[in-house]
Amino acid sequence: MNRRDVLLGAARITPALVAGAAAINLGAETSSASPEPTRKFKVIVTGGHPGDAEYGCGGTAARFTALGHELVLLHLNDGGWPPTPGTTRMAEATKAAEILKARPAYAGQINGHAVLDNDHYEAYRKIIEIEKPDAVFTQWPIDNHRDHRAISMLTYDAWKESEKKFALYYYEVSDGEDTLQFAPTIFVDITETAPAKRAACYAHASQTPDRYFELQDSVAAFRGIESGYKRAEAFIRLIQSPFDIFSMAGIPTR
Repeated sequence: MNRRDVLLGAARITPALVAGAAAINLGAETSSASPEPTRKFKVIVTGGHPGDAEYGCGGTAARFTALGHELVLLHLNDGGWPPTPGTTRMAEATKAAEILKARPAYAGQINGHAVLDNDHYEAYRKIIEIEKPDAVFTQWPIDNHRDHRAISMLTYDAWKESEKKFALYYYEVSDGEDTLQFAPTIFVDITETAPAKRAACYAHASQTPDRYFELQDSVAAFRGIESGYKRAEAFIRLIQSPFDIFSMAGIPTR
């Protein structure tokens, strides 16, 4: 092959590459826009403790409820830990849920003493079955906190036992301190709902929100840089989920 052959080959390939690039760009643009929701959906966000759901995806939760979708914040336990009683944590969780226009719920376990056995798997599965969610968001299973790992495993098992009826997503909290090795594939713009997220996080006044919100907000800022938003929350959708709740609910993603 001589130089002339190489140039001719390049001439033939270049239009195809341009066309391919245009198709890729078109796909990127269309994927960032979502149609109007066809109906109202029920979304559950689970967390090991009151506050986990709010810190991890409170901005996205606010986007769902702003569109009229039903939201449940399902906590593995009441968050009670000396010197703060569970009643105080539950009152804070109720206030946070009101800010996000959600409903709090509890799986009945004890903070710091998560149990994964057949009885607890079955009890948790029944909670999810009764709620009949269209989508569930849960914590990433590679996490330094046992309660975070527990809620993730319980939720995955409930999804599997439901014959994968709902969409399942994972979210991150306090990267490095809690969540590890999280490589998101979905980004949601929370720039407009960031104030509601902050208010919901600060509703957990007993949990040093100044420290933890700053940590989580730095995660949202970084995900915003990655995705081109000012602030973003990031997710991983389990590949066998039956559908994309964001597209169906009318929330654009990148």
